[in-house]
Amino acid sequence: RSCSFTGFSTVQSRKLAKSLSRSSVRSRMSLKSPKAYNSLQKGAVIWDPKPLQVKKIFEALKKGLNEYLEAHQAELDYLSGRHKDTKRNSRLAFYYDLDKQIRSVERYIRKLEFHISKVEELYEAYCIQCRLRDGATNMKHAFSLSPSTKASRESLVELYKNFQECTEDMCFIEGALEVHLGEFHLKMKGLVGFARLCPGDQYEVFVRLGRQKWRLKGKIETDDSQTWDEEEKIFIPNLHEKFEIKVTELRGLATILVGVVTCDSINFFTTKPQAIIVDITELGTIKLQLEVLW
Repeated sequence: RSCSFTGFSTVQSRKLAKSLSRSSVRSRMSLKSPKAYNSLQKGAVIWDPKPLQVKKIFEALKKGLNEYLEAHQAELDYLSGRHKDTKRNSRLAFYYDLDKQIRSVERYIRKLEFHISKVEELYEAYCIQCRLRDGATNMKHAFSLSPSTKASRESLVELYKNFQECTEDMCFIEGALEVHLGEFHLKMKGLVGFARLCPGDQYEVFVRLGRQKWRLKGKIETDDSQTWDEEEKIFIPNLHEKFEIKVTELRGLATILVGVVTCDSINFFTTKPQAIIVDITELGTIKLQLEVLW
């Protein structure tokens, strides 16, 4: 096997190296510089692509976008039906107002369709680079098992270079894909703890998503209601980071850690507001309730 593979290396490996180089995403797509992307411009980029995570986010994102598309298509069908009826039975001003609404929904549908096509295009390019990267990895491993020759060493250098290029391209595409993830609007709904929450208790909730942070303080009132100094925050979704939620109880100058949990955002890509109830303590005696709107 080693001998036959060494013979293969002199011709086929160089062809593979050239094909990898020609297939570079930058030669086929007009990707912007890293400054255009959230995660890259903040210095948060890690040259370690995560294809499985990207696949999960892509599928959730596409499903959510299609939900929005279906909802607006249903709205358009409803307005179009009313449009036909009002054309002969209603006043002219109302007819034109309805026509304006229809045109607005049609424009939004076209934007959604373009958005979906762009996301699909990016993910298709990402999958191509992923397969090329895997191919370069397999070739490197095979060459490392064969006798060392000048040709095989040169091929290894080329394969390593192409592996690095594919890795870099995948990270650029991840950054480009993040631009299309939208926004998460988080609303603080309060703590749930029954007997654990007493009037006068003060708590601090700290929510982190990558470099984005939200710190808010709340108090349990005498009527068991809760007041918080901030109730809403916008987060930009991230491909690799999960929400980290930390709750502490404030007692004078001292702070007591109640619990720290992580929450995956993959289920938030949907048209309807999501009520999220997170167990802060291991036994679930204190829970945090949030509402997330994408």
